[in-house]
Amino acid sequence: MLSRTLLCLAVVSASTPLLADTVWLKNGDKLSGKIILFDGGKLLVQTEYAGAVPIEWSKVKTLESDQHLLVKQDAYTGEVAKSLQPAEDGKVTLANGDAPKTVELASIQQMLKPKPVVEDLVWKGNIDAALDYQRADKDTDDYDIDFKTTARHGRWRHTAEGEYNREFQDDVVTTDNWRGEYSLDRFLTDKWFWQGRLVYKRDKVEDLSRQRTVGTGPGYQFWDDELGAFSLGSLLNRTDYEFTDGSKENFYSVAMKWDYNRYLIGKKVEFFTNGEVGKPLSGVAEYALDSEIGLRYKVTDWASLNLKAERNIIEGTDDADLDKTRYTAGFGVTW
Repeated sequence: MLSRTLLCLAVVSASTPLLADTVWLKNGDKLSGKIILFDGGKLLVQTEYAGAVPIEWSKVKTLESDQHLLVKQDAYTGEVAKSLQPAEDGKVTLANGDAPKTVELASIQQMLKPKPVVEDLVWKGNIDAALDYQRADKDTDDYDIDFKTTARHGRWRHTAEGEYNREFQDDVVTTDNWRGEYSLDRFLTDKWFWQGRLVYKRDKVEDLSRQRTVGTGPGYQFWDDELGAFSLGSLLNRTDYEFTDGSKENFYSVAMKWDYNRYLIGKKVEFFTNGEVGKPLSGVAEYALDSEIGLRYKVTDWASLNLKAERNIIEGTDDADLDKTRYTAGFGVTW
């Protein structure tokens, strides 16, 4: 009797498929995997056979999931569904015990895993480090570390970033600078936001030793999802320069800021570029450019290799002229 029971259990276990999320498409196809996120019109499903697959939300017929998911039908409130059950075309049922609710897929703006403290908090970032040692006619030691992290909750988004660069040639310091930046965005609509920003730069080698910038202005978020993000912002800035000889200058400027990243090859490779170009409203300088472009390759879920090029230009008076290009390769972590 015992052996017969065990045999039955084995047969049932072998014939029962592993629990997985399922997405039915309007063209009749069906995709099985694990729902990672829906945002920005894209549903991201992790599969065993094709990695992370993005699906246009407009192509989805209905879906099913045994996960707890936060389903948001507007920018402020959301409902944690214990599971998702398939419904008629263009709809899904949110199962919450005694009161299941069927909603239009078109009404859903976002789906993500609920967080234990702040349910709609989305936090992401990266830290990159690079070391370069050259032994030749001139021995060169080069160190570079930078970070960027973003946290969004409701209509607020916080962004903090910074970097530190130091270089020696034959034991003489040729580069020694750091930069910190904090910005706070308030989303007025799903795409438009207003930004306030503070930037501080310190350089112990160049004639331009300190830069302080405070700015504010509107911006537009084209998209922000698991596959990347792209935003443009316009700023009115107040900038203060301080030089090594003790002289100071300040001026107002208008600037355009961009921030773009995109994941490729099943999220293994990330292409990114960000920066700012500004035009002073007075004659202290003609223009200023601070930008970077690069690639990250994910070795594991959290570790990555990176290649970056940075360009910093200040074109204007003799005291303020600056033109530097920097290339780095290194190791980093992402989350």
